[in-house]
Amino acid sequence: MTAVSGHGPWPGSERDVLEAQQTVLDDLAALPTGVDAVPFLAQLTGRGPGADRIGRTGALLEGLPVELGPHGWRLADHPGVDARRAEAFRREDLGALAIAAVGYAGPLALEVTGPWTLAAELWAARGDRVLADGGARRDLALALAAGVHAHVAEVREQVPGADVVVQLAEPLLGQVHAGVLPTFSGSSRIRAVPGPDIVDGLVPVVDAVHDASARAVVHLGPTWVGIPPVALAGADAFGLDLGGAWDEKAWELVARATERGLRLWAGLPPATVSQCSGPQLGELVTLVAEPWRRIGLPASGLDDVTLLAAPRTALADVESHRAELANLGRVAEALAERAAA
Repeated sequence: MTAVSGHGPWPGSERDVLEAQQTVLDDLAALPTGVDAVPFLAQLTGRGPGADRIGRTGALLEGLPVELGPHGWRLADHPGVDARRAEAFRREDLGALAIAAVGYAGPLALEVTGPWTLAAELWAARGDRVLADGGARRDLALALAAGVHAHVAEVREQVPGADVVVQLAEPLLGQVHAGVLPTFSGSSRIRAVPGPDIVDGLVPVVDAVHDASARAVVHLGPTWVGIPPVALAGADAFGLDLGGAWDEKAWELVARATERGLRLWAGLPPATVSQCSGPQLGELVTLVAEPWRRIGLPASGLDDVTLLAAPRTALADVESHRAELANLGRVAEALAERAAA
């Protein structure tokens, strides 16, 4: 059945962790009949450094400590207070999940930053982005693979009935491949990473997810050119933020990937709101169903699509997030009806 999930970031402060996780589980459990729910581990990024996506994922790296530097997170010589804070946030989240999800059995999504975006945003201890050093980025991918494997095992200890789905967030993969990221000095650009190397960087992490008996989804944001490397790396699904304009080349890649057995996790923008009729959910249904039809994919395949809100540059309030999950449930219901027609 068509499903609904989320990336993980959620508004709130440290005192709201358990309430946030309970809200996510309850709201997704209330989706319309005929729509599958994929609850996710809530991440309250408003708690500060260490709760952000790079800090959270950096804390998972096995054997590669991280710390905050003047330009953001960087590799460190020894573990310090910054890494301990990030690890404390992660354990707090797992504790809240264990309480909120008592007795839960079913899919459960965890989001971490993927190896290429992490290499692009993490700095060497004394140098440029990790991305600029081929050996360093290989070490980073292996450290992330080991950390993700352990993270999945810890989640299963807290929620034994979880069918874990690991979402690897790769919003910068397109920029890595295009060679447009600036160096530390800003005077030049880091060399483009060719497609085969992109695949090689994803493989250890995807394999680690599978070794942990979990499924791997690689989220590309709007970067459709990353779909072939994700497929070649062996991922189970790819995430793509859908825009309003028809792009035949992009949807040809979507079609090829789905025909190979990969599933689409479609990121949708917020519904526009009419003062007379409320959220215009039909526009979101069309955003998925119309290009799906135009490219010649069978309507029944819409049953395999998972919907989620595209990442936001700034978190809205809790009620806005809850309304968005409810809207996605109604959009998923409409797509499921088309799949069954």
